[in-house]
Amino acid sequence: MRIGFIGAGNMAEALMKGIVSAGIATKDEVITGEVIKERRDYISRTLSVKATNDNVEVARFAHVLLLAVKPQQMGTVLEELKPYLSPEHLVISIAAGIKITYIESRLNAGVRVVRVMPNQPCLVGASASAFALGKFAKAEDRDLVLRVLQSVGMALPVDEKLLDAVTGLSGSGPAFVYLVIESMADGGVLSGLPRDVAVKLAAQTVFGAAKTVLDTGIHPAAGKDMVASPAGTTIEGLRVLEEAGVRGAFIDAVEAATKRSTELGEKS
Repeated sequence: MRIGFIGAGNMAEALMKGIVSAGIATKDEVITGEVIKERRDYISRTLSVKATNDNVEVARFAHVLLLAVKPQQMGTVLEELKPYLSPEHLVISIAAGIKITYIESRLNAGVRVVRVMPNQPCLVGASASAFALGKFAKAEDRDLVLRVLQSVGMALPVDEKLLDAVTGLSGSGPAFVYLVIESMADGGVLSGLPRDVAVKLAAQTVFGAAKTVLDTGIHPAAGKDMVASPAGTTIEGLRVLEEAGVRGAFIDAVEAATKRSTELGEKS
């Protein structure tokens, strides 16, 4: 299993670490193409994988190519790689908004394509990712992509038409949750807690609630009701949130991010 990365940004770095740590490929079986010399040197030094400024070298070496470039660079990259890719290759794209048909139409017929939407917490091994298969992708490609994404968190297969919604929810969602953590910490500071204590308590509270949902399968509403005792502190806080329309604001935020993802995809 030889895996090549086109682009060596933070997301690619996290995936390289996960792939090697999970035993999907060895360090000698991973290569990355990166135009910025300082970034190449950093990746070579810290991950002990080969880094080059030649994307063609990456394509000739690898059986699996992971495209980790900006959406606006995708057309140029695909044009450069096309002569070197065949149906023996699997191409995985993590470029936001770039549709599978766009990629397939710019490569040779039969090249297998999978589109992935990871999210920022993959940097700490806690990604919530989703992926969709192209028309030439095989069952073993699905299994490989699942293994790769599970090396940095959790992953779910979905129809491509749902990836914009995934972008709005889990792609943009970390920023929404960071805002929640910051706001809760501000409330703690207002109530007298030192800033560092408030931030840690807020972050751990969000983590603990999320872990409870994932580990037990409990519905979030049931978890809420378990914490909110009659005439207690929690129900009073919930009343304030409901009066402020927080629930509706989060729904609208996810919907707005989803629509923006769709718009960006149409422009590409």
